[in-house]
Amino acid sequence: MTTIREAAVSYETKKTRNIAELDSVSTELDVEEKTFKQGTGEEFTAYITQIGGEEFRVPKTVLVQLNEILAEKPDVTAFKVKRSGENMNTKYTVITLD
Repeated sequence: MTTIREAAVSYETKKTRNIAELDSVSTELDVEEKTFKQGTGEEFTAYITQIGGEEFRVPKTVLVQLNEILAEKPDVTAFKVKRSGENMNTKYTVITLD
């Protein structure tokens, strides 16, 4: 049995990272829609992929851009996401790697 102290010391808050933190992303990664609660209690849905036991959020704008790229170049297998700006002014750019 674990004490509250031991549980508190070993506890790590789960954090969802952003796909822009990765150097390369495969177009074959599995994604799922997941519902989260904001600090206000309001719910929102995001696309999530798991890599090495960590969750990475895939912004919808990345999916839109990748869809356009794949329509023109369906053989793309890897890409990178560049993020600029902050909060509501965050912009994402998809860059193909092959």
